[in-house]
Amino acid sequence: MNHNIYVARTALIVALGGFLMGFDASVISGVVGFIEIDFDLSNLELGWAVSSLTLSSTLAMMVSGPLSNRIGRRTVLYWAAVLYAVSAIGSALAPSYLLLVIARMIGGLGVGASLIIAPMYIAEISPPNIRGRMVSFNQLNIVIGITVAFFTNYIILELGDHTASWAETLKFGPYNWRWMLGLETLPAVVYFCALFLVPESPRWLVMKGRVQEGLAIMTRASGATEAEKDLQAVQQSLQADADKDQVGLSALFAPALKLALLIGVVIAVIQQITGINAVFFYAPMIFEQSGIGTNASFIQAILVGLVNLVFTVLAIMLIDRLGRKPLLIFGLSGITISMAVLAYGFYSATYMLPASAILPAEINIESLQPILNVTFNSDVAFKQALQNALGSTSARLFESELIAASISMNPILILSGILGFVASFAISLGPVMWVLFSELFPNRVRALAISFVGLINSAVSFTVQLVFPWELANLGSATTFLLYGIMAAIGLVFVLVIVPETKGRSLESLEALLTKTKPLNLNQ
Repeated sequence: MNHNIYVARTALIVALGGFLMGFDASVISGVVGFIEIDFDLSNLELGWAVSSLTLSSTLAMMVSGPLSNRIGRRTVLYWAAVLYAVSAIGSALAPSYLLLVIARMIGGLGVGASLIIAPMYIAEISPPNIRGRMVSFNQLNIVIGITVAFFTNYIILELGDHTASWAETLKFGPYNWRWMLGLETLPAVVYFCALFLVPESPRWLVMKGRVQEGLAIMTRASGATEAEKDLQAVQQSLQADADKDQVGLSALFAPALKLALLIGVVIAVIQQITGINAVFFYAPMIFEQSGIGTNASFIQAILVGLVNLVFTVLAIMLIDRLGRKPLLIFGLSGITISMAVLAYGFYSATYMLPASAILPAEINIESLQPILNVTFNSDVAFKQALQNALGSTSARLFESELIAASISMNPILILSGILGFVASFAISLGPVMWVLFSELFPNRVRALAISFVGLINSAVSFTVQLVFPWELANLGSATTFLLYGIMAAIGLVFVLVIVPETKGRSLESLEALLTKTKPLNLNQ
């Protein structure tokens, strides 16, 4: 078998964990509007329902790296697949808000484990010349999972209105969000079974003294000659640290790792603080703010997923040609511009509910009399007026219809800004961050270091998801997206000044580069 085909097949199977992560995380975007009403949730409770998965994934990241050092990369992924399946079934059957959150948090444990271990495993089995593309398979599968989640959410929404007897029997209408969450069971089972077709990480086997097993896998991955060189490099790297049997958190803060850790932490923060998971997890809600209605917002969410997929594929094609740094510069520039477009689009919007508006019959028109034909210059002021007139429950229930009847803005501008942001993220921070994480740190501390920076990344993601509904309600869409744009601009400066290029280097040569104590040529 061709060595690259063997590596690609193995990487694609392992990266199915990314598909589950993307699906599990983004399927909630179609659920939020329904559970908000069904469970009568406040803004922060809704944010918690979305972000609870990320919180538990953060906890999983703290232990999954060190745990994989003990029991193996592949074994941890087995357990991740089981957790995904349990979470999908539990979420679909949850009778209460509390049990829904608990089920989502169980899935988060699988997300945290697969998010850390899958790219680590792929980096450890891949030759340097294709490592960037192979590690990017994980991000590719994440975005495929996101796209499939958007698509299945829309299909289930449409089936809820279907008059066919089989659709009514399956109760797609009353149980729409439960079907959305429960579908994940199938790919979770497929992932668990497929993992039996891949070997253990060769570098982990060498670390555990199982040298011949590791060498055999390296030979299948890169050929006998390269395998011998890789084995020798790994053994030399491990031998250099042979006198340090235990790797504690303090090892990450050694002076020699200062640069690598700084890059890892900053990139981890920037990837999430620019708002990507706010867009993915609340996509229909964001589009509803532009007044296009619920069904159209689900359709546009599918478009977000497709753009994400196309530009992730483009990133995979370019990451080993152009390098990591040029993609980061291009992407962060695009994110900054796109967020500025979104901020302007929402800032320039006005809201005026005309007396002639055709509204759902359930709305008490008399209660709206004080705000009819009154112009509001911000979404915050308009939504507050709706709550004062109708009460918070009715205002939330009919918010999409009321905004659609009142708003004056260019929705194409909002769609362009969102798609530009997603495209810029997908070709840069999305795949490049995990490639960098798999390359920055020495063999001995790689698992712990990736867990640490992944934990920071997940913690920032949790915070962004938790407060996003509150931000929309209290700061408004314009200010929220402006803040994301400012963060992207700061990240762009950091990448230009600090981040080195890592393409085409072996993991061991990168270790020598990034752990030098003398000044580095950061642009080499």
